[in-house]
Amino acid sequence: MRRAERLFQIIQILRRARGPVTADAIAAELETSKRSVYRDIAALMDQRTPIRGEAGVGYVLDVGFDMPPLMLTADEIEAAVLGAQWVAGRADPSLARAARDLIAKIRATVPERLQPYVLEPASGTPPVWNVTPDGLDVAGVRASIREGRKIVLRYRDEQGRTSERTVWPVIVGYMDTVRILIAWCELRRDFRSFRTDRVVGADFLNESYPERPASLRARWRRSLEARERPAPRRQAAAPGRS
Repeated sequence: MRRAERLFQIIQILRRARGPVTADAIAAELETSKRSVYRDIAALMDQRTPIRGEAGVGYVLDVGFDMPPLMLTADEIEAAVLGAQWVAGRADPSLARAARDLIAKIRATVPERLQPYVLEPASGTPPVWNVTPDGLDVAGVRASIREGRKIVLRYRDEQGRTSERTVWPVIVGYMDTVRILIAWCELRRDFRSFRTDRVVGADFLNESYPERPASLRARWRRSLEARERPAPRRQAAAPGRS
């Protein structure tokens, strides 16, 4: 890897990290020596890249730093196009249109030598078959998630029973043929999954739910971790005891 590429990759590593990254971790990812990482970090600092930290503790990139948006590698272009292709074929109409626009923007802005990675990528998504139509305005759901507002769902389960639920939307999951809304259900007092094709009606309320969207999502993630955690084993009774 050329030094210029390595400097760029160090910035990318620090940008995606949520905390300090050690020189050991950077060296392992870039398959180089820790001494080279120290030199590269020093060079970036000399170029006024806002990196903070020190050897043995770790390094962070200050919030707000950015680089020219078109400095993409061939793999990054293919990853972006592959993801956009998947969304274009499986997401709701609004998000699918945005995905197609994204591919067009990438194609229009990358250098000519990288155009083949957009026009003829080596990776692709399989054809889409039998996508179930939504019974819910998924674009409206995404807006409610961002704004932290409640939704009243009229929902039909797999047995055909209909119920009305007031929910706090968390996230929309996109499967191959269906979409899932994860939400906190006021009726069940717990997180529930709702298939969007089984929604028979919805009212988008102006009422905010009583916590920030980020906090609600964090609580949902903790609930997932708790469910996936193996239950503690019960110790067998000692012989001769009842």
